[in-house]
Amino acid sequence: MSASDQGQPKMSPSRFDDDPVFVLHESGKIEMQATVEVTDNKGLAMAYTPGVGRVSQAIADDPSLVWRYTWRSNAILIVTDGSAVLGLGHIGPYAALPVMEGKALLFKDFANVNCVPICLDTNDVDEIVEAVARIAPAYGGINLEDISAPRCFEIERRLQERLDIPVFHDDQHGTAIVVTAALTNAAKVTGRTLGDLRVVMSGAGAAGVAIANMLLAAGIGDLALCDRVGVISRDRPELHDVKADLALRTNKANLSGTMDDALVGADVYIGVSSGTVEKEVMERMAPGGIVFALANPVPEVHPDVAHASGAAVVATGRSDFPNQINNVLAFPGVFRGALDVGATRITEGMKLAAAQAIAELVGDDLDTDHIVPDPFDPRLVSSVAAAVSAAAIRDGVIRTL
Repeated sequence: MSASDQGQPKMSPSRFDDDPVFVLHESGKIEMQATVEVTDNKGLAMAYTPGVGRVSQAIADDPSLVWRYTWRSNAILIVTDGSAVLGLGHIGPYAALPVMEGKALLFKDFANVNCVPICLDTNDVDEIVEAVARIAPAYGGINLEDISAPRCFEIERRLQERLDIPVFHDDQHGTAIVVTAALTNAAKVTGRTLGDLRVVMSGAGAAGVAIANMLLAAGIGDLALCDRVGVISRDRPELHDVKADLALRTNKANLSGTMDDALVGADVYIGVSSGTVEKEVMERMAPGGIVFALANPVPEVHPDVAHASGAAVVATGRSDFPNQINNVLAFPGVFRGALDVGATRITEGMKLAAAQAIAELVGDDLDTDHIVPDPFDPRLVSSVAAAVSAAAIRDGVIRTL
């Protein structure tokens, strides 16, 4: 059946018709799929009126039944305001929609989680929180996506305080989970542990802050976080609350100055910002260094440059180099595990469990060019989900019905 037969407008020829990427995206990448068939009046009366009224009344009498008799137990909302989309920046809600559709596709294909993408035409924190909270009753979780820092921190905090379902900003926590898993294995393959490593990280936005918090929870030796001004230290004035808090918990040596200064003798460089780090700066790192240059599409350090500078392990955010740090390793399994046990939030323990499960999947295949599993590893989602579910039970954040 053609698109016009299904009620969609017939599209005129486009200058992108010869581009297979645009062809794949035409008319979007997701659709609604029914889970029951209605083929006669009896079925209609059960799926809709009058039968559905009995279910609605039962839920009105006992709201906990919504988890069993609607899709809520296996549905999440993906929310963005289009303010920090991929490496494209503030491109707005319309341009963000293809990314949100892609996220919904991956959730469904990898973890069988139903998703609805919502692109909000506002960047106001109060309006975003209110809009999401008002429509949350239909969903079992909220995946925040591509919302710029520092607003994303407050949006996530306020929504989690208000709602009894998991609220998860994937740009923060998904990235942090995969980086922690990858760095655990990078340390192992070079004969070290996380506690042995001194890390310098470029970028103190959503991803950088979450990575810093998670590496601290995982037992990193030391970490110096750098923003556009330089190293974040206890002596730096005019830090906003999030950075001021991190300044108290990172940078044990109280380094100051530029990121280039901090890299002297460092074991690890993690880049989650734009910009370029020159070869001569990389050469100042300790021997057998670990370089995670995660900016897309252009890494802060090209892998060839990193290796030529003496790095033993190099990872990027790209699929055309070894060791891709890809959030798809984490978010499907995290939400699958959270939904499976009716988690009310995603704790630090659940995130650390996810990172450990991802790292352990590499197993005997661990190598300097293989520190994370393949996203299509059939064990991935079930392993992460099981670890997350178990951690949720340990942490006491499951819903009792």
